[in-house]
Amino acid sequence: MNRNILKPEVQQFLKRHIKDDVSRIALSKSPFNDVTSSELAGQLDGKQRTEKKLPLWFNTEGIIFPPKISVEQSSSEYTAFYKSKLVKGNTLIDLTGGFGVDAFFFSKVAKQVIHCEHNEDLSALAKNNLSVLGANNVEFIIDDSIQYLQDTDKNFDTIYIDPSRRIQSKKVFLLKDTEPDVVSSLDLLLSKAQRIIVKTSPLFDIQSGLNELKHVSEVHVLSVKNDCKELLWVIDKDFSGEAHIISTAIGIAAQQSFNFKISEEKKLHLESYSEPLKYLYEPDVALLKAGCFKQISKVFGIEKLHQSTHLYTCENLVSGFIGKIFQINSVVDYKIFMKENFIKKANVVSKNFPLTPEELKKRHKLSDGGTEFLFFITVFPNKLQVIHASLVA
Repeated sequence: MNRNILKPEVQQFLKRHIKDDVSRIALSKSPFNDVTSSELAGQLDGKQRTEKKLPLWFNTEGIIFPPKISVEQSSSEYTAFYKSKLVKGNTLIDLTGGFGVDAFFFSKVAKQVIHCEHNEDLSALAKNNLSVLGANNVEFIIDDSIQYLQDTDKNFDTIYIDPSRRIQSKKVFLLKDTEPDVVSSLDLLLSKAQRIIVKTSPLFDIQSGLNELKHVSEVHVLSVKNDCKELLWVIDKDFSGEAHIISTAIGIAAQQSFNFKISEEKKLHLESYSEPLKYLYEPDVALLKAGCFKQISKVFGIEKLHQSTHLYTCENLVSGFIGKIFQINSVVDYKIFMKENFIKKANVVSKNFPLTPEELKKRHKLSDGGTEFLFFITVFPNKLQVIHASLVA
């Protein structure tokens, strides 16, 4: 870590060039003797990437940014704040400290936090940043986290771990294949804490994770602005029941959650499906990832269009729905739409349909955008239809 990056003149340079092309900065001659063009470009790239994801870091003087991959893999402020509410007790260790975003938010709810990171530069960088941000109750350990747990006589109330999902540049999709290996290390983790929180990519299969792990009390599926960001596996040492699946949609000004159990979803049977009615309901991706397709119909009193088309309909506006609501303007069979293409500009959505949005736009000469929506879908029993709709909420 080059601390010369913190010099006022370097920080002013980064401010002045915040909108500049990073590649151009990297290829230009550095105006500083003690900071290279590559380092300037790296700091500028990191700062640009955090403007929306981590506004506190972006707007705070004296922050040093890590390599691109560490910024990409870090939590956003939205999800880090959410995770902090899952912490139990006063002592916590973050076994995969990284950039330090999660540790910062954990420090707001726990009295003592340990940031454990095997990369010395990344640890030093996080230490600088958390000091600048006023997190003075965080201790920094440079070590292999599993080795540290084996060697220390300390116990913790909560352990947090965000294992790497890329091994030798390849993505992995089982918890036992991550680094650190959460599955084989679980007994060690449980011997050191009452609660374990594991973060994984939303690409991980929930049922597979439940099969691999034990004592899972909750699985949190988090989305931010309808983009599924992560899964959080809450493991409580003394828990032995069925896990609650909690889908949480985090918006700009509000947060909504949907809580269910997989056994409840399996017991439900939808006796019928509906033709499109007055309103169309598109669930948030957090609900879709969780797989509560029949629960959505039951809880919100809306009807599904087809077993595999995860869209719902109703004659009335339903308050509290977690997702988008559209007013249906017209519905036509796809065969008719092919002959009478009545709309040329609309947002194209394909749900359980044989063609992708890009293929549909190309085939029907559709211009993407505007305020109108075209849903290309399959309705019960297996009829291809096109819904023209306008966004209500």
